[in-house]
Amino acid sequence: MNKHHPFHPIIYVRGFAATMSEIEETVADPFMGFNIGSTKARRLDNGTLQRFYFESPLVRFFSEHEYDDVYDAGMDQIIDPRAAGGDIAYRCLVIHRYYDSSSQSFGDNKIQPIEEFAIALSNLIAQVRDKVCANPANEVTSEEFRCYLVAHSMGGLVCRAFLQNRKLDPADTARCVDKMFTYATPHGGIDLRIIGNVPGWGIFGDATNFNRERMAGYLGMPGAEDVSEVREFPAEHIFNLVGTNSTDYVVAHGISRWAAGEDSDGLVRIERATTHGYRKSFHTGEITDIQSPRAFVHRSHSGHYGIVNSEEGYQNLIRFLFGQLRVDGFLEIQELTLPEAVEQAKANGARIRASYEFEVIVAVRGVEWHLHRRTVREHSAIFCTFDQLFPPPAANGEVPPARTPRLFSLFLDLTRRANVKRRSISFAFDLAAMVPDYTINHVLKRDDHYEGGRMFQDRIIIEATPPADEGQMNDISRWTITWGLQSQSPNAAPNPIDEFDPLPDEKGHGFSLQLPQYASPPSMKARLRIEVRRWNKTPRETG
Repeated sequence: MNKHHPFHPIIYVRGFAATMSEIEETVADPFMGFNIGSTKARRLDNGTLQRFYFESPLVRFFSEHEYDDVYDAGMDQIIDPRAAGGDIAYRCLVIHRYYDSSSQSFGDNKIQPIEEFAIALSNLIAQVRDKVCANPANEVTSEEFRCYLVAHSMGGLVCRAFLQNRKLDPADTARCVDKMFTYATPHGGIDLRIIGNVPGWGIFGDATNFNRERMAGYLGMPGAEDVSEVREFPAEHIFNLVGTNSTDYVVAHGISRWAAGEDSDGLVRIERATTHGYRKSFHTGEITDIQSPRAFVHRSHSGHYGIVNSEEGYQNLIRFLFGQLRVDGFLEIQELTLPEAVEQAKANGARIRASYEFEVIVAVRGVEWHLHRRTVREHSAIFCTFDQLFPPPAANGEVPPARTPRLFSLFLDLTRRANVKRRSISFAFDLAAMVPDYTINHVLKRDDHYEGGRMFQDRIIIEATPPADEGQMNDISRWTITWGLQSQSPNAAPNPIDEFDPLPDEKGHGFSLQLPQYASPPSMKARLRIEVRRWNKTPRETG
């Protein structure tokens, strides 16, 4: 058993550098951007502005989690053979300096293919493992050694190429990776206005790495159309942080954000920034599509409002790496009522179409930042058509499965309670279902329509208290879980959850909450499905 779990070595993999000058600028930075923070102003409740300093992910890992770098006397103890070895701390933070080989300063001044970056990552992990395990103070064997990958943009594709394509793992170190966290990675490629997916033509240089046909090759899935599918690594051990702020991305004088569109972080479209995988049941043979956990934050791809140098990104990162609970929320829609005039038109045989948008904003008690945010105004709300929610029968009479929108995936950490005297951890999420525009026989109907109208809106508060007996911590049904609605019990969760049902994966329990329905149409009848699992109980099993 690894006594250090869940605090494993972290390897940061930076994103794409488009030109040789950018590569030179990149290699001149010892931490390749992970050390960049931000200074922004926040308005207080008295109307005044106060500066907020985010020191950077690097500094926060050093100051809050006792991590250390691997530089000593001006040398990198991991990759520099001249540096003294054997004294690397287990809680170390390592930078994958894959652009060194392409730079004029340290390499051959030629841009290497992404496959070479992946191979170098495989070898780097082997070097970190050997150095860490050689330090007797760490008390860890090569078999017990685990590490985390944290990556921005193209760095996430470098990591996936190494994890998925066994030809790019010569050191056989993919087994050492416990989890991976990606900031704004184009897992499904990059799409731009006019040209569509980035072409695979040579004139686009290294940007061809974001062409889906090219991606399928280096990801070890030639011919695949869906390159966001993860193979050879569990999709649930990859967290996707998705940026939704295209406005503040200023690269190329705003041309990039125009080309990517409003529903992007200025470079990567929201729909292309996530991963999923398939799992086959050992007992039934049934194949299940597994979405990777993800969060949406109103941050741009990079820059002063960038996703890496953000408090929202850091809070999601540390909870995914070190937290003890995973909570997933789903919206099970039972009924959607129509306005009276629309209902009458439907009864008379008219063809009715409606599309629904759902907003969700998640906050953790004691943290002043939203860990997850999807709204209409920021072009990130959950979008569903009526036929997706209530699918009509197919030609053979079979009714396809209805879509159940996933609201959030959230990780909670008992060690980061705002009040140490409180044993519980708590979070809240604002949920709103927007009144849709209706078309009657393909004609848009706006009578009695108010922009921004909602069929449902409230804040749901959930609080979880672990059992007093430490030996029962892993049994979620032994936890005390309560809930409340802001409209009925402000800032409190007084209602106990009495009924739990075990989840199919046997890693936790779930429960359902019926939401109140508005009396007059249009309205929504729905219930929340909440699934709670123990997280980080042990390192990922490999073999």
